[in-house]
Amino acid sequence: MQMQSQSQTNQPQIPNPPRAITTKDLLYIKDVLSWELLAFKKFHHLAQQVTNPQIKQALEKAGQMHQNHYQRLLPHLQVNNNVALANLPNQQTPLQ
Repeated sequence: MQMQSQSQTNQPQIPNPPRAITTKDLLYIKDVLSWELLAFKKFHHLAQQVTNPQIKQALEKAGQMHQNHYQRLLPHLQVNNNVALANLPNQQTPLQ
C-alpha cells in the first residue's frame, strides 16, 4: 500500500487541461458529471430528512463538495471540441 501512495504522488501534475479532449474522455466526463449530480442530490435530500444538526451539517458539506466538483467539470463540456481540434498544430510528420 505504501508503494501505491508513492507512485501516485510522483506523477507529474498537468498545469492546464488539454485544449481538445478525446471522445472517450468526453464520455467519461459526462459520466462523472452524472455521478456528481446524483451524489449532490442524494446528500441534499438526506440533509433535509435528518434532525441532528451535526449530521445535517456533514451531509450538506458533502453535498456542497459534489456540487463543487460538478461546477468544476462542467466548463470542460462547454468547449467546441471540433474547433479546438482544428486549431491544434499538426503533429503528424509527412511520409517520405
